[in-house]
Amino acid sequence: MSRTKVQSRPKTPNPLDVHVGGRLRTLRLIRGMSQMDLGRALGITAQQVHKYETGTNRVSASRLQKISEVFGTQAFYFFEGLAGSGIPTRDEQHDRLALPLSAMTAESIALNRAFHRIKDGQIRRRIIALVRALADDEDE
Repeated sequence: MSRTKVQSRPKTPNPLDVHVGGRLRTLRLIRGMSQMDLGRALGITAQQVHKYETGTNRVSASRLQKISEVFGTQAFYFFEGLAGSGIPTRDEQHDRLALPLSAMTAESIALNRAFHRIKDGQIRRRIIALVRALADDEDE
């Protein structure tokens, strides 16, 4: 009796894993880290980081906690904005202004990195007001 190998369909990533991975990738890019840098910080390969970011591999709870520590954020950050999660965003205004990763340009990433290096909160708020005013001028 011969056994035939059953061909399985390629597994599609779970939407939750894709969401968490997308949030991971966005945060990594904003912080200016490469996949290799993050992998070193976590003790894993850049390939594994890539698999997390695409949702191909699921991020375990302990790994998600370690990732949160590396970025100085809470683990729930990775679930914010997930439809039906019931997890409110910490900053609704930020979410309205945030671009999806596909719309981010090199310029917007560079601006975001520079912005986050500004320590004075009042200066950051003034920059936001300036950018909004400039954007409103372009709309008119």
